[in-house]
Amino acid sequence: MENEHTFMMLYRLTPNFEHRPTEEEQTKMQQQWGKFIGTIALKEKLVSTYRLGFEGKQISSDSSVTDGINVLESQVVSGNMVVKAHSLEEATEIAQDCPILLMGGTVEIRKVMPM
Repeated sequence: MENEHTFMMLYRLTPNFEHRPTEEEQTKMQQQWGKFIGTIALKEKLVSTYRLGFEGKQISSDSSVTDGINVLESQVVSGNMVVKAHSLEEATEIAQDCPILLMGGTVEIRKVMPM
């Protein structure tokens, strides 16, 4: 589509490692995410989406390596989605139905710039 830009949605969440969702809760979350992603795909706006694990390593500018992921204000980046939209406002409208919001998380939307 003409004049479409690429935007990334970054999903942030405060992880609760104490809570293990029941099968019913997992099924409900999967259905919510499936509907959300499927709706975007049907509109031909979906470019890609990824869910991130909670294990990782960090490399600092001094080349030191530490175990763990970056936790900022008790939140972690839990995944992302790249979509096509005509404007930041349209991308924001798409993101407003994101299931991460129902989980107490947040969505940050940013325009993707070519390297």
